Amino acid sequence: MKNSDTSPEVRRVQIDLYRRMSPARKFELIRQAYQFCQTLAVPGIRMRYRNATEEEVRGIWAREHLGKDLHNKVYGDKVSQQAREEANGLKADTSGKQ
Repeated sequence: MKNSDTSPEVRRVQIDLYRRMSPARKFELIRQAYQFCQTLAVPGIRMRYRNATEEEVRGIWAREHLGKDLHNKVYGDKVSQQAREEANGLKADTSGKQ
């Protein structure tokens, strides 16, 4: 791995630890990282859509995270139509004011 701030020896130890980890532990680490990333994204959504409810914030996050096609597959056309209507009613605040 080029341009890494991790030394080759530390990287070997890290890989060895991952190899020894149970699949359940690996999955838990991925789940925690995913949740952490979501917690970073949600405040940005709230800043852009100041009047959005919690449910609307979750819907906006899902659309942004999954993309249009996968969002439609996961949540279906009915939910996608509702989400589009809600998004049309919730204009993003791009003024930069806080």
